[in-house]
Amino acid sequence: MRIGELAERAGTSARALRYYEQHGLIAARRAGNGYREYDESDLRLVREIRSLLDIGFNLEETRPFVECLRSGRASGAECPASIEALGRKLADLDGCITRLVAVRGVVERELAQATCPLKQGRDHTGNRG
Repeated sequence: MRIGELAERAGTSARALRYYEQHGLIAARRAGNGYREYDESDLRLVREIRSLLDIGFNLEETRPFVECLRSGRASGAECPASIEALGRKLADLDGCITRLVAVRGVVERELAQATCPLKQGRDHTGNRG
């Protein structure tokens, strides 16, 4: 299939596919007329890349999953390097969640303090309204 068909089937753009190719994640074969040619295995790689990007992996972090699929595995997450990447991402997410919970607590306290005078019938200057 040509680049436009691959882009359409994978839900991405030809520009993104060329970008993935520049970074060595996919490799097009060239037809006699110079057009890029792809097959179903490339579609599978691009879908894997897109799904990982959608959940917060950056492009380089997708590499172990792509290499795992290229090695013939049924899933890009079956290889040791992919499992390590998933573990790192989970740790990053846990750290983000911890920070967000702390920030939420600060905002919640600020909101409670800001609305406390309103609940007591006072305006923002402390005067009864």
